[in-house]
Amino acid sequence: MGTTLVGSSPLFLQSGLVPRGSRIIVFESIFEVFLLLGTLVGVVVIGYMLYNAYKYRSGAAKGDKEVEDRPVLGELPTGSGGGRKLATSFFMSMIIVVSLISWTYLTLLYVEEGPSADDSLDIEAEGYQFGWRFTYPNGHTTDGVLRIPAEQPVRLQVTSADVFHNFGIPELRVKTDAIPGQETETWFVANETGTYTAQCYELCGAGHSYMSAEVIVMPPDEYEEWYESTGNGSSERMSTENESASVEARAA
Repeated sequence: MGTTLVGSSPLFLQSGLVPRGSRIIVFESIFEVFLLLGTLVGVVVIGYMLYNAYKYRSGAAKGDKEVEDRPVLGELPTGSGGGRKLATSFFMSMIIVVSLISWTYLTLLYVEEGPSADDSLDIEAEGYQFGWRFTYPNGHTTDGVLRIPAEQPVRLQVTSADVFHNFGIPELRVKTDAIPGQETETWFVANETGTYTAQCYELCGAGHSYMSAEVIVMPPDEYEEWYESTGNGSSERMSTENESASVEARAA
């Protein structure tokens, strides 16, 4: 299990056609591409519709020749180029759709695979009624608080001690099931320091709404200092009165 900080690794810098980086960067890139293409297609379609509506508006024909050249009811129109316009539009649409599907697939494939094990910090997360317990590579455990370094890929091994739970951090775009007797794996990168909230997103009992945990993102050097101070097999518990009250509320 990797514990070396690699926040500056080129693996997590966005480059090329397929976005790389944190889950936030990847999902924002997908949203921006779909928004841009949707807007472009909408402008082209609506613009072409308005152009034709104006061009072929009632009373737009000038001269007897144009009136004579108009098709009558039941007559097929001519001068369309033998279907070349239709074939060209179909071919271009096919290229755009296939390219978009391929790009999205490659992007989501990266999200599924995540960073390599050598580049990530492995942490075990166990859900229980009604809280979260985290175990670090050195055996240190925390209850209700997850500490991680900024810009460091974190790989979570998630399970449950009792019933079905679901671990999620909306701000970091990470969410996965916690299943009794099984482990699910997910990953994320927090680019900015601060405090986030992890919630349970699976209705798991009367205390479900209280089942949360603090996710504290620390500067890499401060995290290393904290991690070294934990020692082997040590256990950290919430010390303040507010944190203790939160644990009691979740257990109630």
